Amino acid sequence: MPHRAIPLAQKIYQGFQSYIQTFNSLTALAPVHFQNRDWIAMQQNHRQRLRLYKDLLFPLVAEFSKILGEDDKERSIWQKIRTEYHLLIRDREDVELAETFFNSTIRKAFPGMSTDEELMYLMEGYSSCHIHENSQLLNTYPGSLGLEQIIRSLLDDYDFGAPFMDKEQDIQFLIESVKNVILTRYQPGPETVTQLLKPVFFRNKAAYLIGRTFVGQKWMPFIIPILHGPKGIFVDTLIFDPNMMSTLFSFTRSYFMVEAIIPSQIVGFLSSVIPHKKTHELYNAIGFNKHGKTLFYRDFLLHIQQSEDQFIVAPGIKGMVMTVFTLPSFDVVFKLIKDHFEPPKSMTRQEVREKYKLVSLHDRVGRMADTHEFEYFRIPIHRISPDLMRELRNTVNSLVQITENEVILKHLYTERKMEPLNLFLESCTTEEGKAVVEDYGRAILQLAQANIFPGDMMTKNFGLTRQKRVIFYDYDEIEFLTEMNFRKKPVAETYEQIYAPEPWYEIAKNDVFPEDFRRWMIGRSDLKEHFLAYHQNLFDPFHWSKIQEKIRKGELLHAFPYPEEIRFRPLEKV
Repeated sequence: MPHRAIPLAQKIYQGFQSYIQTFNSLTALAPVHFQNRDWIAMQQNHRQRLRLYKDLLFPLVAEFSKILGEDDKERSIWQKIRTEYHLLIRDREDVELAETFFNSTIRKAFPGMSTDEELMYLMEGYSSCHIHENSQLLNTYPGSLGLEQIIRSLLDDYDFGAPFMDKEQDIQFLIESVKNVILTRYQPGPETVTQLLKPVFFRNKAAYLIGRTFVGQKWMPFIIPILHGPKGIFVDTLIFDPNMMSTLFSFTRSYFMVEAIIPSQIVGFLSSVIPHKKTHELYNAIGFNKHGKTLFYRDFLLHIQQSEDQFIVAPGIKGMVMTVFTLPSFDVVFKLIKDHFEPPKSMTRQEVREKYKLVSLHDRVGRMADTHEFEYFRIPIHRISPDLMRELRNTVNSLVQITENEVILKHLYTERKMEPLNLFLESCTTEEGKAVVEDYGRAILQLAQANIFPGDMMTKNFGLTRQKRVIFYDYDEIEFLTEMNFRKKPVAETYEQIYAPEPWYEIAKNDVFPEDFRRWMIGRSDLKEHFLAYHQNLFDPFHWSKIQEKIRKGELLHAFPYPEEIRFRPLEKV
């Protein structure tokens, strides 16, 4: 038996090494694409990295199935493979990622495998994220240099492969920002020091420098977004606001491309800069979403041990495609695809899964929620409320397996819990509602700029984050915007046309009439008039067609992850 376990463990380890090496190679292309302003290549590279894990895992699992044959469910073999594999990875500085790769392999190669403490790395993990003062990870600038010299040195130390548009102006912008935000409140002393991560964070058309300054007896984190326009490199703004920084690393945004030779060190520094983000969210943010999923599941197991409330049907209008439930004390919803869809829904379960896969590979522009996909997800049966058990039995019975102590759900998605927009609009004040419906329209248009047409745009399919940002989370009807046909409704000219019970003109499956949106998008009378006036473009088919035309020409429309009013320069000057 041991002689079989050693080569199989080595195969998994070789697969992991190939994953890490290719992941790092793809990540290393990001600064090249930024330098060349090749935004299409940047997006393609991002998608290739997202697909990498499964592209490597599936051939590996197929090979295991061929080698093991009928022994693929033999626990003793897998126990020995795990033992041998652990000897191979135990001294790696990214051992936590290697453990997750093993878990992924065994889950796919062992039919019907759920979580298993004996065979998998369930609660281990590597948590050494200590950042040393003289670490090679950081550029450090003592306060004694003075503000202007620190900023000059800082910009000199980061080479973006292209000339600055106006470096002196950037320096002055940064000096004024620091003076207005920090020096009006804190006096620098001998202990003052500024640190920045040497690795640069790339995403879409932007590069981000992540840092912190020790002043006033505490660390003040900051982020400097850098853009590359037709006239050269320029600093776009300086962000100190913790909510804005949190939004940059939001679950609604695509993952960063950042060099992370020792990922736990990057995560450790980010934890000091954005302390409210959980560790699994930060691993997600730097592209290690599979390990983020592992850490999320560990958080879930710990929460189950430390809580007593029951899982319930999620509040809000029940969907026609998904059954959604939640645990009131846990900041997550669980979504299962129903066995049968009520009319007018006509897609298959597999088609819905393809929509979720599309979102996972697409630029979410801060407007679509990230999800984790699970198979054979276990919940203690006494934690399932009677109402939820009935709902599961009635809507997703084919996905439910019940044992004496557990409910096992064969396939589900997890997603961050948000307040449904329709529920918020039922009880908010007029002023609160105006701000949110403005953002609702912005969300739809920003999705359009990312080549996503949401399909069903009713408010029940959107949610609100803690910062009251509107997020789309119902994916079963999304389509690429470029595949839709935006039309103006024909004007009826005859009596028969005016009073026809059905449309008298032909309507293709992909036809959209934006003027119809006026009737149903916002119901509250005190908000509807404001919404219609604020977002007139939403109801103009020509505006949608212009966005399509830009996308078809290969133009990547950048959605800023911070308010445009904080940018140093107006758009027309860059």
